Amino acid sequence: MKPGAAIQPERKGKRILVVDDEPRMIGFIRMNLELEGHLVIEAHSGLAALEAVRTQLPDLVLLDVMMPELDGFETLRMLREFADIPVIMLTAKGEESDKVQGLELGADDYITKPFGPRELSSRIRAIFRRLEKPTTEEAILRIDDRLHVDFNRREVIVNEERIKLRPTEYRLLYHLIRNVGWTVPHDQLLQKVWGYEYRDEAHYVRLYVNYLRDKIEEDPSNPKYIITERGVGYRFADYRQ
Repeated sequence: MKPGAAIQPERKGKRILVVDDEPRMIGFIRMNLELEGHLVIEAHSGLAALEAVRTQLPDLVLLDVMMPELDGFETLRMLREFADIPVIMLTAKGEESDKVQGLELGADDYITKPFGPRELSSRIRAIFRRLEKPTTEEAILRIDDRLHVDFNRREVIVNEERIKLRPTEYRLLYHLIRNVGWTVPHDQLLQKVWGYEYRDEAHYVRLYVNYLRDKIEEDPSNPKYIITERGVGYRFADYRQ
């Protein structure tokens, strides 16, 4: 290094892929994300987005729904066949059915246009908070002969078969087990798993509880591990008795 040369600070931001067919929208997002230290990768179509995920390995994808040829929902479906990267859907639609469709296809969150820089930043930070692994004293927790939970690997072991959990599923299961035997209210789960800004998004909890039940329950329609307390929240059955 030459004398007097400035030492460049290490980048603390993330690699974020922005997928939208509107250059003005990409420019708006790029400006705000770069101000926060993120590296922005652009894609203007669904196919270009899939290629960028394969070759540039972003940490997160902001994916517009309304695109010609290959829309955001179909792009997400194809992406989930080979990658588990976090995805936030961007759309001009605000209907509940569109939100649920994106989440059921594997999206991690959903932002309705128009949105401001603070909302976008808040949602992105919340995603990366959920990727952090909560600490636990016990690596493998044996619920019963059928179900074990491996907290180090973020996996459940059902009948000796390992099943990997997505980060949000893991955090939800972690907080339910941490409060074993107690009913955890919807708003508390939203705050602990998703963040305070999600306090009014109760459908997130319902959907991810269903995801967990499909993975760990012998009969998801008649669960014995994750119990619904109607109008209140959810309780993980006390296996210690």
